[in-house]
Amino acid sequence: MKEFGSVAPELPSAGQQLVKVIGNLCFSVFVVSVLIFSVIAVTYQPADPWFQSSKSLTKTLSATLPNSTFATDDSLLPTGEDLVVSPPSAASAGAIIFNLSSVSASTACDLPGPLNCSDPLVLYAIQRFISKTFSKSIIVLSYDTPVPGSKSNECDAAWRFRNRREKSWRRYRDYRRFRLAPSDNCTFEVVYAGRFRSGTNAARRPRRPRPATSSASPPAFQIPDTDINDTIPTVGSESEFRKGRYLYYTRGGDHCKGMNHFLWSFLCGLGEAKFLNRTFVLDLSICLAGSYTSTGKDEEGKDLRFYFDFEHLKEFASVVEEIDFLRDWRRWDRAAGKSQKAVDRISVRKVPTYKVTPMQLKKDKNTIIWRQFEGSEPENYWYRVCEGRAEKYIQRPWHAI
Repeated sequence: MKEFGSVAPELPSAGQQLVKVIGNLCFSVFVVSVLIFSVIAVTYQPADPWFQSSKSLTKTLSATLPNSTFATDDSLLPTGEDLVVSPPSAASAGAIIFNLSSVSASTACDLPGPLNCSDPLVLYAIQRFISKTFSKSIIVLSYDTPVPGSKSNECDAAWRFRNRREKSWRRYRDYRRFRLAPSDNCTFEVVYAGRFRSGTNAARRPRRPRPATSSASPPAFQIPDTDINDTIPTVGSESEFRKGRYLYYTRGGDHCKGMNHFLWSFLCGLGEAKFLNRTFVLDLSICLAGSYTSTGKDEEGKDLRFYFDFEHLKEFASVVEEIDFLRDWRRWDRAAGKSQKAVDRISVRKVPTYKVTPMQLKKDKNTIIWRQFEGSEPENYWYRVCEGRAEKYIQRPWHAI
């Protein structure tokens, strides 16, 4: 009797092994077929004309459609597509793009006589200088042709511009004197630029009135000039100067500070002048803080009219320019001093500290109230005048800016 577990395993028969080998072979053939089909599907490109070049497409369609417009004959009318458009001429292209080569090299390179300010290269040099210097503060709208200045190498140029910091589209006009020198590639370079409206030769000349005639026709409708009248108010004659009342602030610690600081102090001075019913003596030369300049350094001698609407300011505040005011003051006060009469001298009250409030100066009858800010910071800030009890009386005229 055989014991349990001693039976040997049965070996597969020859038929089963053959079936297994045939199955593995068929699976291998199937896998190889799939790979071959995938390779063919990826690499095969059908002969479809839409996948060929434009020339092949045109050839295919021409062969398929014999009566198409691809093959023109006398029976077809020409259309706009059949006309050949000539390329733009060099003259028209030069009218759009400024071409330096169109300017004679002899005019730019050789300077036997005075500088020709009407040369396009001169205007190009001035445009490049203005774009580099004032691109962050103004938008230039148009240029006038430069005219000769006071010297042979100087030209006066005028242009219209708009202030980038203003929301309105007010247009301003400036004209300056430029000194130019020959540069590389037969061009010019600006070596010196004058101050605001220093190029007087480029200023507009007043029109002379025509003599009236009996047969003269009625005047035509005049289009108002869109330029802004930012001329500086003048004091006038000596009698007008003596009748006026002025508030004069000397330069303090607000100089070369940020624009927010400057406005807060500047409007304090305007507010006190309005409270005292006086004309404010305005210094148009301001210092632009380094945070607003490309060099990162403070820049002196900037004109206030570049950054503020001066015409709008004149409408809401009584102001005079500091340089003209001081010149007239010294001239007429010196003339009065020669008469040996103290009563003829221009009366001035000097206020050395901001602690003298505007209320204390309300009834002052002197021609000039001169506030002096000579202390150390922050004692020499203009806005200190409007602090404390003065805040209840001084209203800053924000509407004037």
